[in-house]
Amino acid sequence: MEDRITVSVDSDVARAYRSASDSERRKLDLLINLHLRDVTESGKSLRRTMSEISRKAQRRGLTPEILQSILDEE
Repeated sequence: MEDRITVSVDSDVARAYRSASDSERRKLDLLINLHLRDVTESGKSLRRTMSEISRKAQRRGLTPEILQSILDEE
């Protein structure tokens, strides 16, 4: 069974997804589905998962200031 959800992403990710071919989008959809399944079924706590995501984001250059500006965009 397939169900749809809406996930907020930054503008660069949205632009890349929209410009991808149908085949690439299907592959990305599958990758996202697998990753979300892994996160939700891993048995890890949400706090631990969020900490891992935070560490990865920091390694990629996400600063607290950038994060705050993203959160304030609404």
